[in-house]
Amino acid sequence: MKIREYQTEDLEQMTAIWNEVVEEGIAFPQEEPLDRETGEIFFSAQSYCGVAADESGAVSGLYILHPNNVGRCGHICNASYAVSSSCRGQHIGEKLVLDCIKKAKEIGFHILQFNAVVETNLRARRLYEKLGFTQLGVIPKGFRMKDGHFENICPYYIEL
Repeated sequence: MKIREYQTEDLEQMTAIWNEVVEEGIAFPQEEPLDRETGEIFFSAQSYCGVAADESGAVSGLYILHPNNVGRCGHICNASYAVSSSCRGQHIGEKLVLDCIKKAKEIGFHILQFNAVVETNLRARRLYEKLGFTQLGVIPKGFRMKDGHFENICPYYIEL
């Protein structure tokens, strides 16, 4: 498995993986799934999209990287990660985060910030802390879960 920049032929697999996380309703703030057209627009609008793919081109995960803000805060970036449910537990997420950190530095960002890590997403939180991210606090009831109840969110950051 290799982490590389996405290609047009990856879009169908990327959209399916992204939509799987959106449909789960426990990690991404988006509620509407992407289709081929909106997926292409969404992924092409990012500063960078990386995919975890094997030699055959099968995509098992992806990340998006983009500015978190503009102007005087434009040096801070944000990212999201999605791994296919059939491939979770294989440390693909860790490889995606590490590649994202490297790519963010190359692009010229100085800080990577996650705005809305759901407090109950313990796997993600443990990974971020293992990689050196700092939790900024807790925003009570900042994320509405798919079933309608609210969970706390924990912003994280790392200097690049």
